[in-house]
Amino acid sequence: MKSFILTAALLLTSVIAMAQTTRNDQLSKKTNMNTQSDIYFAGGCFWGTEHFMKQINGVTNTQVGYANGKTTIKNPTYEQICNDNTGFAETVKVSYNPQQADLKLLIELFFKTIDPTSLNRQGNDRGSQYRTGIYYTDKADLPIINETVNALAKNYSKPVVVEVKPLINFYQAENYHQDYLDKHPNGYCHINPDLFDFARKANIGKTNDMVSPEKKFEKSDDATLRSKLTTEQYAVTQQNATERAFKNEYWNEKREGIYVDITTGEPLFISTDKFDSGCGWPSFSKPIDKSLIMEKTDKSYGMNRTEVRSKTGDAHLGHVFNDGPIAKGGLRYCINSASLKFIPKAKMKEEGYADYIPLLEKK
Repeated sequence: MKSFILTAALLLTSVIAMAQTTRNDQLSKKTNMNTQSDIYFAGGCFWGTEHFMKQINGVTNTQVGYANGKTTIKNPTYEQICNDNTGFAETVKVSYNPQQADLKLLIELFFKTIDPTSLNRQGNDRGSQYRTGIYYTDKADLPIINETVNALAKNYSKPVVVEVKPLINFYQAENYHQDYLDKHPNGYCHINPDLFDFARKANIGKTNDMVSPEKKFEKSDDATLRSKLTTEQYAVTQQNATERAFKNEYWNEKREGIYVDITTGEPLFISTDKFDSGCGWPSFSKPIDKSLIMEKTDKSYGMNRTEVRSKTGDAHLGHVFNDGPIAKGGLRYCINSASLKFIPKAKMKEEGYADYIPLLEKK
């Protein structure tokens, strides 16, 4: 089924070249060198698998690609993969902070998105490229993988056919496949949409140590929010209201600094990703880390839009559109000023955001 809609997807997204190296990588390298791990999941159509994994608290980056195929084939294309004779599997590279989302948890959640007893088929997709698998690069992960898979296998009456193998090769898929369901919320997916919300809540109790080891971010109760937020801030973040264009605090803010969730203080956007879109609201090409936000389909007012909310605070932020600068990835995160607090660069260290200062360095 996925191949039937590929042509349309290409036409819609060919102008969007999603940048794979982000300033978030700089932050991860600086603060998290000893806690960053990678694992590779093949779970049928990689659009849904990627979207599911990125919802998990502690997953810091995802990338779709083709793994464990014939070594004689270099940089395979989607068209080659569809021939079902390359040996490659549609696979998602998952980078994560094991202090927040350990490997056992990721595997347990992964199993919820697949039929582990189905060979070379998931949902409506058939072929060896849709086989299920867990591929590792660190031999120390193998005992955990085997133990977890064997324990989960006891829940099924049929044999589990999820292959567990070391990663032989992995090639990044074409740009239009990256973050596909973020760009096309109503796109094809073999995973029950309810599972995306389940993934967001799976380990929400764990603090986001990756983004700042010095600060802890938690959602306040309603009474506290009402007491500390202005009427407009509460209406925007808790009741999905929209402030007036060109009549809000940060639409024309040009200083260097960081924008944090007004309800939790959690960092969301950086000034170097802010641009003037002419819409009258703060516009950003991307968040600091996609794992800090969640996106939902919004059909209010007779429109079909993608709402953006903060993950920890579950605060309404705004919407994301596909009309941003192509050079910056093609997205425009249109965000209400009332959902943000701006902290200028000069005060970032004082307020506990020193780890984010390197992100302000211009490329």
